[in-house]
Amino acid sequence: MPPGGIAQVLSYLPKIRDPNLLVGTDTHDDAGVYRIAPDLALVQTLDFFPPVVDDPYVYGQIAAANSLSDVYAMGGKPLTAMNLVCYPDDKLSMDWLGKILAGGGERCQAAGCTIVGGHTVRDNEIKFGLSVTGTVHPDHILTNANAKPGDVLVLTKPLGTGFVTTSAKKRACPDALLKVACDSMAQLNAVCVGPMRECGAHAATDVTGFGLAGHTFEMAEGSHTTIVLDLKALPLFPGIDGIDVTKFRTRASKTNREYTLAETHFDGTPDPWRLEFFYDAQTSGGLLISLPAGRAGELVGKLKAAGALVAAVIGEVVERRDKALWVK
Repeated sequence: MPPGGIAQVLSYLPKIRDPNLLVGTDTHDDAGVYRIAPDLALVQTLDFFPPVVDDPYVYGQIAAANSLSDVYAMGGKPLTAMNLVCYPDDKLSMDWLGKILAGGGERCQAAGCTIVGGHTVRDNEIKFGLSVTGTVHPDHILTNANAKPGDVLVLTKPLGTGFVTTSAKKRACPDALLKVACDSMAQLNAVCVGPMRECGAHAATDVTGFGLAGHTFEMAEGSHTTIVLDLKALPLFPGIDGIDVTKFRTRASKTNREYTLAETHFDGTPDPWRLEFFYDAQTSGGLLISLPAGRAGELVGKLKAAGALVAAVIGEVVERRDKALWVK
């Protein structure tokens, strides 16, 4: 669903007045957080989507990593998960579904997260993901709504998964590029949690379907700041310049652009090719972390040591201007 559509639907929900609800729907955060004890809160999220690659095992890995990512974005640790499956069992072999679940199970096992069950329905289109419950100390929650002027922004995975997976479906993606993108999508964002906490991160979000544009916009709006992004600094997959990305835009590129355009200021004329990656919807993307500028070098070093694919400083947070996003 387009981001604007989600906001419209959420307006129908009753206002929640529960002092133990620490993070709800008001800031479009990655997950809900509910306090169950003075020193313990639950992080709850779910996500599922159709196959983005042909290999069922890899698809299962990617879908699980994507679902688990919301817990990591809040600074939490995944505890349990339930499989969510839509599958045409009257048309496709159950072996294919078994491989999907095996890939998801492998990622949960790597995360130290226990699968406790799930739910399956017959559908014409395959969909898979997880409902995940994690834990976090109430004092250590990271949201997308606490970026502060003077912060810088660090991104932990390359951009371009929408273009890669779309071109792969049309048999127009080099094998090496598809492999590196799948490895990125399957990587757990667990590698980021310790470093961002140790370096005093103020805010975080994972970059997924709304693209860098949408998720950065929501961080700026939630934090009542303006975020300045440098297109030249955006990390991209090696080899992606070998495909014509304009031929492989997803529908979400258009909706992400429409969602953010009125609140985006461009310094001069942006590089049109790089601008495509600003709007490209990501699957299981990296974390976007806002932290004090003086700690950025430390965070970059810790992220690289922990195994993050990239640790790129891509922008800064400033006092609120007339637009939420400034792109140069």
